[in-house]
Amino acid sequence: MGVIEDIYEDLDADVSLEEFREAVEAKVEQMGGLADEETAAQLIVHDLQDGEVETIADIEPGMEEARFVGKVVSVGELRTFERDGEDEEGRVLNLELADETGRVRVALWDEDAAAAEEELEPGMVLRVAGRPKDGYNGLEVSADRVEGDEETEIDVDLTEGSTVESLSLGQSDVNLRGVVLDTGTVRTFARDDGSEGRVSNLTLGDETGRVRVTMWDDRADRAEELEPGATVEVVDGYVREREGSLELHVGSRGAIDEIEESVTFVPEATDIASLEIGQTVDIAGVIRSADPKRTFDRDDGSEGQVRNVRVTDETGDVRVALWGEKADYDLGPGDEVFLADVEIQDGWQDDLEASAGFRSTVVKLDGTTAKPPERGGTGPETGGGGSTAGESGAGAANAGGGTEGTETGLDAFAGGGSGGGGDADTGGSGDDGRPGATAGAELETEPEADGAVEFTGTVVQTGNPVMLDDGAETRIVETTERVELGQEVTVRGRQDGDRIEAEDVEPR
Repeated sequence: MGVIEDIYEDLDADVSLEEFREAVEAKVEQMGGLADEETAAQLIVHDLQDGEVETIADIEPGMEEARFVGKVVSVGELRTFERDGEDEEGRVLNLELADETGRVRVALWDEDAAAAEEELEPGMVLRVAGRPKDGYNGLEVSADRVEGDEETEIDVDLTEGSTVESLSLGQSDVNLRGVVLDTGTVRTFARDDGSEGRVSNLTLGDETGRVRVTMWDDRADRAEELEPGATVEVVDGYVREREGSLELHVGSRGAIDEIEESVTFVPEATDIASLEIGQTVDIAGVIRSADPKRTFDRDDGSEGQVRNVRVTDETGDVRVALWGEKADYDLGPGDEVFLADVEIQDGWQDDLEASAGFRSTVVKLDGTTAKPPERGGTGPETGGGGSTAGESGAGAANAGGGTEGTETGLDAFAGGGSGGGGDADTGGSGDDGRPGATAGAELETEPEADGAVEFTGTVVQTGNPVMLDDGAETRIVETTERVELGQEVTVRGRQDGDRIEAEDVEPR
């Protein structure tokens, strides 16, 4: 064999010897005699191997080229489109390929697309070379070359439906069955082109875990049509990542259908006694006490609300601040609850506090509704605005609930809680459980003869200064005492301009 054949023999790439030889000859000619056949062949080998990836999980947007092997999960429909400045129509067909590490959408064009419609079917193994990019529904590869591979085996069971645990970034055409744990309200946002978009969220659980579902535009209404406890199937969803967690998105191609099948969700809770500051965890237990709801003014002039409850399990108890719409939930002493994605913070007198904010889930475990008779509280929580990645481009948001669900596995919640996640998006000032307040409000309380004042309100800002709000006005308090967000306290001290210099801080 010649030098070209010797080098080709050691090459692990999906090109034929004839193609390799032609590439070497072209490289020699391109370099104008500066490289012989051996050098040119080595350069071609380097070019060919530069985009080789071990698994689908290794593919990243922005790679110049990626070459990989995957099993066909689904074959889409052949679609036509008009190219700018050309009379001939273009053709495209999308495949979903998978290996043991994940899934990816592959776009085939023109002749390849037409051939794929006739020849490809789920279960076939393909070798693909193409350009990865962050597409409309997540990671996708625009294929330059596709060929069958009958020798490689990929252990992906196409008969299995998706589960929460099996979801992977970039996955599309997802069908997932689960029980609705939590629903939110529809929110609107302005796109970059001036049009109005709509988005909503709900949380689904199955026997393997739970996932946040984001629904766009016409599909957004499903969040207000479904009740917690219902069993549903997400059809043609796609998986995106948000703040380090996977989300299942449903756009114009997808749907969420209510089904009769029973689905069980059995979470695993973190023991309250083991909670640490900075964690975002799931807890479950019984409400020992519940304070009245408090309202406050944010910096942007809107009104916020918060309600504190104390939750206990077999290991201990913790105060939980329910923010925004969650403050309206029908929860009281004796109710069993599951609270997901709550953030553990430093609370009153070095006690820990759990904050149930924008992205948290609150479920009443006895199968009755935790939501008020009518949806909404002080208005929907906001989450982002503008146009970002996704079906239409907006931040996502969530609110909680719980309703009849004894047929779908909600009774299993009584044994514990699950997972972990993130806290709130802050669209404006403080929908995540960290509200702002109207600073500098004038004191209207009549001082006593010795100049002392007393004021009772809810803590809407910690640190120095502390801000209290009694529902009618906000006060600025200078104190070194530790207070917690949402706590009701009475301060006594002397008025100094627009501030109270606290001499005594008493929790209520």
